[in-house]
Amino acid sequence: MLYLRRGGKGARRLLLSLLLLAIWKAGSSQVHYSVPEEAKHGTFVGRVAQDLGLELAELVPRLFRVASKGRGDLLEVNLQNGILFVNSRIDREELCGRSLECSIHLEVVVQRPPQFFHVEVEVKDINDNPPVFREREQRLFIPESRLLGSHFPLEGAADADIGTNSLLTYTLSPSDYFSLDIQASDELSKSLALELRKVLDREETPELRLLLTATDGGKPELQGTVQLLITVLDVNDNAPVFSQAVYRVHLSETIANGTLVTTLNASDADEGVNGEIAFFFGSDVPVNIRKNFNIDSGSGEITLLGKLDYEETKSYEIQVKAVDKGSPPMSNHCKVFVKVLDENDNAPELAVRSLSLPVGEDAPLGTVIAFVSVSDRDSSANGQVTCTLTPHVPFKLVSTFKNYYSLVLDSALDREKLSHYELVVTARDGGSPSLSATASVSVEVADVNDNAPTFAQPEYTVFVKENNPPGCHIFTVSARDADAQENALVSYSLVERRVGERALSSYVSVHAESGRVFALQPLDHEELELLRFQVSARDAGVPPLGSAVTLQVFVLDENDHAPALLPPGAGAGGGAGGGELVWRAVGAGHVVAKVRAVDADSGYNAWLSYELLPAAGGARSPFRVGLYTGEISTTRALDEADAPRQRLLVLVKDHGEPALAVTATVLLSLVDSGQAPKASLGMSAGATDPKLALVDVNVYLIIAICAVSSLLVLTLLLYTALRCSASPMEGACGPGKPVLVCSSAVGSWSYSQQRRQRVCSGEGPPKTDLMAFSPSLPPGPNMSEENQHPEGNSEHSGNPRQPNPDWRYSASLRAGMHSSVHLEEAGILRAGPGGADQQWPTVSSATPEPEAGEVSPPVGAGVNSNSWTFKYGPGNPKQSGPKPKKQTQVSFLLRHKGEASQPLQ
Repeated sequence: MLYLRRGGKGARRLLLSLLLLAIWKAGSSQVHYSVPEEAKHGTFVGRVAQDLGLELAELVPRLFRVASKGRGDLLEVNLQNGILFVNSRIDREELCGRSLECSIHLEVVVQRPPQFFHVEVEVKDINDNPPVFREREQRLFIPESRLLGSHFPLEGAADADIGTNSLLTYTLSPSDYFSLDIQASDELSKSLALELRKVLDREETPELRLLLTATDGGKPELQGTVQLLITVLDVNDNAPVFSQAVYRVHLSETIANGTLVTTLNASDADEGVNGEIAFFFGSDVPVNIRKNFNIDSGSGEITLLGKLDYEETKSYEIQVKAVDKGSPPMSNHCKVFVKVLDENDNAPELAVRSLSLPVGEDAPLGTVIAFVSVSDRDSSANGQVTCTLTPHVPFKLVSTFKNYYSLVLDSALDREKLSHYELVVTARDGGSPSLSATASVSVEVADVNDNAPTFAQPEYTVFVKENNPPGCHIFTVSARDADAQENALVSYSLVERRVGERALSSYVSVHAESGRVFALQPLDHEELELLRFQVSARDAGVPPLGSAVTLQVFVLDENDHAPALLPPGAGAGGGAGGGELVWRAVGAGHVVAKVRAVDADSGYNAWLSYELLPAAGGARSPFRVGLYTGEISTTRALDEADAPRQRLLVLVKDHGEPALAVTATVLLSLVDSGQAPKASLGMSAGATDPKLALVDVNVYLIIAICAVSSLLVLTLLLYTALRCSASPMEGACGPGKPVLVCSSAVGSWSYSQQRRQRVCSGEGPPKTDLMAFSPSLPPGPNMSEENQHPEGNSEHSGNPRQPNPDWRYSASLRAGMHSSVHLEEAGILRAGPGGADQQWPTVSSATPEPEAGEVSPPVGAGVNSNSWTFKYGPGNPKQSGPKPKKQTQVSFLLRHKGEASQPLQ
C-alpha cells in the first residue's frame, strides 16, 4: 500500500504516471497479463477467452489456438474454461537475460470467421538469484610503502536479476587497515575499492584476510561473499596510473575487423623495471568480450577482432588492468565503455499464414484471406517497417496491430477473367538506404456457377433433304459455359412443343451430351416445309443455369412426284382420252385444246414443260403445244388433206433430277363448216353427241363468267361511288400498308381511276390475296361481228377463237392458287398516260422468256413458290404467240398479308 503525504509533489507525479499508464493499457488493442517467474505448473494467468469476448462454447468449433513466437510450451489455454495457465517453468533470466522488459507474446487465432488477437504476458522478476562473485578468493598485493588513502580496486559481484532485485550493497568485515570505497554511476556498475586507513607494516602484518559481502535489494535478501587475501609487499611502492578512469568509444556495428578501438595511456612513477607497464583484460571480462576485442599488452591498443552486432549487444564494458614489472608487480584498473551504433543491416522479415484458400468468386468484400506479420531487428527508423501489396489486384492489406496485417478482399472477383492471383507482399524499413523483403501469396479463385451456357448465335438455319433415313444426323448445336468443372458441364434437351397434332419429339431428338440433332423419321417436304424448334442447354451447377437456341430446319424438296394429269374440264381439251371439236376453217395459231397437269413437288421439280411427241410414221402434225402452257394450237390453216380425227401425244415432264414425265393423249375431231348446224341441231335435240354437248357447255360457262365479272365490277364501282360521296372521316381505316387497284391495257400497269380511294376490308383477319377479275370490255367491231353469229363464234368468221379464261395460268399455278404470292417491295408501277411512276409492290420472276399471257414460276420455284411473273398481251416485247385483234384488259387487287385493305393517300 502506498501512503501519500498531503501536499507532496512527488506523490502527485507518481499517481499521475500510474493513471496514464492504466489509460494507455486500456486503450491498447491487446490483452495484457503478468505472471511471476518460476510460477508452478497450472498457475492462473488470466481468463483469456472472456477478455477477448469469445464464448466458451465457440472455442472448439472455431478452432481456438494459441501460438508463441518463442517457446510455445510455457503457457497454455484450457479450452473448457478459457483460462490461460502456466504450463512449464518460466525462467526470466533464461528467457530475457538482463533486459528490463520481459514479455511472452501470444497470438490467438480463431476461425469461422477468421479473427486474430494479440496477448502479451509480462514475466515479473523475483529475487531468485543471489549475488555471485566470479572467484571465491581475490588476492591483493599491497606494498607497505603505500600511502594512506590509497585505493585498491576489487571485483564486484553480479546478480542475474533485474530492478531492485539486482541492486547490490557491499559490506566489509571490520578491519583497522582498510575500509570499503564504493563509486556509483548512472550508466556504469558500482566500482569497489579498498581504501587504506592505516599505514601497513609488512613486518608487523605481512598478510590480511577480509570478507566482502554483497547483498541484493530483493525480498528476502540474498547474499554472496568473497574472501580478500591481502599480501603486504615491500619495495615497489608506486602503481601504474591511467590518464582516464573511463574511456568512452562509439563504434558502428558495421565497422571492419581489425579496426583500432582506442589506445590506453598509463604511467608509473617508479623507475626501471618497476616503471614498465603491461596491459591486460581484467579477470572478470566475459568470454564474448575476449572474442570480439584484443588488447596489445605493450602499447595498450584495443582492436576489434570479431563483428559487432547491435541487435545482440548494444554496449560493452571492458575492465582493463595495468601492471608494472616491479617485484612484486603493482597494478591499476580502468574501464573502457564501447557503445555500438545501430546500422540498417537487417532486412525486414515476413511471415504469411493463409487461412481461407481458395477464395470463392462470390466472396463478400472484406473477407480475410491471410494474416501477415513483419519484424525488423534494427531499431529506431531502421526498424520501422511499412507493408505494401502488389498494385492493381482486388486485395488490400489492413493493419490490425503493430506489425500485423490482414490480407482482405477489396473488390469483387471473377474467376472467368482471372482464376489465379500471385500476390507479392513487400515489407520495407525506414533506413537509409532502406532494406526490403518480399513474400508471395498464391490465391486461387474457386468457381461459382454464375455463367449460363451460351450459343455462338441465337438462331441456326438447317437444310435437310426430304426422304432422309430415320435417325440421320442433321445438325450439331454447341454451347460454351465460361465456368469450370461441373459448372461447365453442358447438357442439351429439346424444348417440347406441338407440331400440328404431333409432338416435336416424334420428329427430332438431341443427344444430351454431344448436342447432335437427329431426325427420327423421314421428312416430307409436301407435308412439312419448315420445322422450327428450340434446343435448351443447361449446366450442372447448383442452381443450374441454361439458355436456348432456335433451329429452323428447312425440308428441301426432292423430285419424288411425277406430274399428274388433271381430268378434262369444261371448255378445255383434257387429259388422256379427252376430245375436242376443231373447225377446219381456223387459221394458224388458234388454240384448240389445253393439257392440264400438276406436280406435288416444288421449285424446279414442279416446273412442268409440255412436248408434242411426233406422230407415227413421221407425218408432220398441223398442231403444236406451248412449252410451259400446255396449250395446243394450230401451226397452219387446216385443209382437206388433214385427217378428220387427230390423235396427239403430249409428254408432260418436270425439271427435276432425274426428270419425271407422264404422257397425255388428246383426240381432236376436225369438223367442216357445213356440219355445224347439224352439230347445233344435234345438241339441242338432246346432246346425243358428247363433243357437241361439251362445246355448248363451254359457251354457257363463258357467258356465266362474264356475267359474274360484270356484276362484281359494277358492285365495286357502286361501292367506290358511295365512298367518294361519304365524309373523309367515314373513309378512314386503321393503320396498314396501302392497296393499289390497277389495270393493264397494253402490258404496263396503270390506275383504273384518276382519283385514288380507300378500300377497307371487314372485321376478319388480314390476308394476302391476288384476285384477277375478268374484263368488262366495251364492244368493238369484232364483238358486234360475233354477236351477229353467236352460234358460229370465231370459227365461222375465220378469226382465232378467244382462249378459255384460264389459259393465262400454268397448271402448276392453277393447282397452287391457294399459296401466297410474294410481292417484292422495290417494283415500279406505271400510271396511265402522262401519270407519274409509283413505288409499289410488284410481282417478279426469273423466267427467261415466257409465252404471251403466261404466268410462270421463277427458277427454283413451284406450286408453293413465293415469286411469280405476270405478263399480258403485246405489252411484253419478248412475247411470242397469237396476236388477237383486241387487247385484253385485266384488273388486279393486291393486298399485303397481315393487314387490312386501305386506300392510297
